Amino acid sequence: MKSLPLIAVLTCLALPAIAQEAPGPRLFVTGAGQVEVAPDMATITLGVVTEAPGADDAMAANSRALAEVIQRLTLAGVAARDIQTSSLSVSPQWTRPEDRDDAPRIAGYRVQNMVTVRIRDLELLGGVLDSVVQGGANQLVGLTLGIADPHEAMNEARRRAVADAIGRAQVLAQASGVKLGPIVSISEGGSGMPQPMFKAEAAFAGRAMDVPIAAGELTVEASVSMSWQIEQ
Repeated sequence: MKSLPLIAVLTCLALPAIAQEAPGPRLFVTGAGQVEVAPDMATITLGVVTEAPGADDAMAANSRALAEVIQRLTLAGVAARDIQTSSLSVSPQWTRPEDRDDAPRIAGYRVQNMVTVRIRDLELLGGVLDSVVQGGANQLVGLTLGIADPHEAMNEARRRAVADAIGRAQVLAQASGVKLGPIVSISEGGSGMPQPMFKAEAAFAGRAMDVPIAAGELTVEASVSMSWQIEQ
């Protein structure tokens, strides 16, 4: 019995190469937008510093004074949710011995209790500062002006940034003799609301003050990066 020869047929399939088209020329532009807005709120950090020979006495005196400050804030119309303790410290006060061989001694204790307060009506700010100083606050660390709801101002700044980018692109295209095609990409860069902050630390000795506050304006900023296809 004869065996039949086995014939193997190998078929090679040629796959067509897929050529990717290189992107055409593009124009990249960055635009910026700004909006001037009057602040409508303030954040202040203030508190009480007391000193006494004993830590308990210093803490008790501080607690009494700060309770009076918080009560005055409440009477001025500041809500409890807008008053928050930001720091509390108790530290010994050392004497410097005249003789270097003598060890330093504790002469007393210093207690500092600070609260951060949001004032949602700027017309109340000057009166609030005056009231808390009379109530016993003797430390003012900082005052920041801001906007309670900055979203609409930021959106307007974004719209102006896009308009600025489009205007720049049109000028560049016209100057270079090309025609803009469709927008290829758009991305937002940095945006924010710089806040004027008064950081000077002031100490008061229970003196009443008539504090003038100049609110001025805040600048809300936005930037965008855009690219266009350049038509051939």
